[in-house]
Amino acid sequence: MSIEQTEKIDFITVDKASGDVWLTISDHLPWNDDEGIHLVLLQQKLNAYLRFIESGEIFEKAPDAKGRRIVINVVGKFPLSRQADFSFGKARDAIEGAGFQLQFSLMQPN
Repeated sequence: MSIEQTEKIDFITVDKASGDVWLTISDHLPWNDDEGIHLVLLQQKLNAYLRFIESGEIFEKAPDAKGRRIVINVVGKFPLSRQADFSFGKARDAIEGAGFQLQFSLMQPN
């Protein structure tokens, strides 16, 4: 799965340490000249994840998600650019306002 597959949920896991349900987005794209397109893809992907959660489909696909905190976890191959970080902050505010969490982390090299 990838950020380019905007209607797909990449990964659903339960974090063993916290017990939270993590819905992970895998973002392999660099932040370069196509930054605008990249931001649109990320927004579309986040919107698909929110639809997945808010429609209740998450509980059909992962029944053990009931009663757990839901975290949308974006894992990027590249650090956020300045503009991407600003946009990500706005998205975080909206998602946290809806009662969920949004976080970003860099992929760990093999």
